Amino acid sequence: MEKLIPFTINDLAKITNHRSGEIKFGEKMIVIPPGIDKINFIKESEAKYVLLGIPEDIGVRANYGRPGAASAWQCAIKSIANIQHNRFAKGSNIIILGHINVADEMREVENLDFNDIDDRSKLSQLVEKIDKEVSHIIFTIIKAGKTPIIIGGGHNNAYGNIKGAALAKGKPVNAINFDAHSDFRILEGRHSGNGFSYAYEEGFLKKYFIFGLHENYTSKSVLDIIKKLEDRVRYNTYDSVNIRKEKDFNREMITALDFIKNDAFGIEIDLDAIPNIASSAMTISGFSVEELRQFVSFFAEHKNATYLHICEGAPDLDNSPNNNLIGKLIGYLVTDFIKANIEPA
Repeated sequence: MEKLIPFTINDLAKITNHRSGEIKFGEKMIVIPPGIDKINFIKESEAKYVLLGIPEDIGVRANYGRPGAASAWQCAIKSIANIQHNRFAKGSNIIILGHINVADEMREVENLDFNDIDDRSKLSQLVEKIDKEVSHIIFTIIKAGKTPIIIGGGHNNAYGNIKGAALAKGKPVNAINFDAHSDFRILEGRHSGNGFSYAYEEGFLKKYFIFGLHENYTSKSVLDIIKKLEDRVRYNTYDSVNIRKEKDFNREMITALDFIKNDAFGIEIDLDAIPNIASSAMTISGFSVEELRQFVSFFAEHKNATYLHICEGAPDLDNSPNNNLIGKLIGYLVTDFIKANIEPA
């Protein structure tokens, strides 16, 4: 974990708003003391969850998206630190590991143009560098018997999450993706639109369910690929569930869980599926925040839920006066996951 910047007790103190008569997550969450072996500390801790930040938007840039996802980690951790520690959710169940140091890579992409073939190649190479760091850290956390909660970055990081989980489990894993897009595009160099297809092609992803595809933004070629792989890759569409009402949201969650539940699975959340959330590909039509929270809670209840990844939120693109709402949303999703997963069925 050479590229990891550990979160410190001082970092936590700076973002926790203390108030008389209240106990905040920031007063109870665990950080790894300096000089201590991180892996042994994680193994021996009673906390079940390990928070990891990935403050990058390189994969998004490589996929013609708007940059901004790099800011989600900092925004989210401030909100999480100020959640109330109480009988419903306890901060002491969380180790804040820190974030991956991608500062050099982010500087490298500042002057790259994704319309230039050579620059796109460089962007993909930088994504591959981050892939290696992500997969190694996720492998380490899961191998230590803990559950990673990964925040920030583009959906390119699904690849590292899946690879790390598969290596830790010693076999391919499954994934459920709450997303307007499949991210199962062709293998044309790594970016945020093909994390799952690369993981599938390389044997780390066994079964994959995409929940809530937007019919207007899914190409015929992707639909054709998925149709050929229907034993292992399935989907439903947002339009069929919430517009035409051909399918029921709760029944679709059960169908998706039945498809993936027999092996370890990751829960992938792309915030661009929620209307008016600042992201690389904002939408004005999509599932509600309440439906997303129900989704996270439902899948977290299962014993094979192996990690949670929340990505593509871009607070830097939110020009509203109260632009910490993405952080608050991520905080809700993190606690929904923990409340449902602490003693999974």
